[in-house]
Amino acid sequence: MQAPIIRTERLTLRPYTLDDFPHLLDLYQTDRAAFIGGRLSQRQVWDGFMNCIGQWPVLGFGGWAVEDSASGALVGEVAVHRPVDYPETELGWLLFEGFEGKGYAHEAAEAARHWAFGEAQLETLVSYIDRDNHRSIRVAERLGAVLDGQAATPNGDPCFVFRHRNG
Repeated sequence: MQAPIIRTERLTLRPYTLDDFPHLLDLYQTDRAAFIGGRLSQRQVWDGFMNCIGQWPVLGFGGWAVEDSASGALVGEVAVHRPVDYPETELGWLLFEGFEGKGYAHEAAEAARHWAFGEAQLETLVSYIDRDNHRSIRVAERLGAVLDGQAATPNGDPCFVFRHRNG
């Protein structure tokens, strides 16, 4: 199984291709990665990239590349994923430089969440968000997710856990 193609009003969520890897590598070489694990080595980015792809046949969910449908530009990533050190399945998102402030994160995350609760029949989803990542906190709140102060975090990291409701 690989990621299904999901189309929204402006975006296409599609399976990753090898051509997408340099975009992620570039992101993780800059300060933009501060809220998503910090600067990572090429090997660490590769491992995460392959993890997002490899979860599809094993778990039935994973990551999507997110494109602007009109231009074909790669704007970011959205994932319904569960790395080995995550206590719950996460809905996560990231945008590449120049694509913030356009509602793309919300639109992609909403589509992925709808798919997760519908097609994948997941019962719960969380978003782990760095406490200083105000933009992602706003996206989670706009999605209707609520802060769950009792939820476990990956490796006990001091992050917020936003819980998404089905429906």
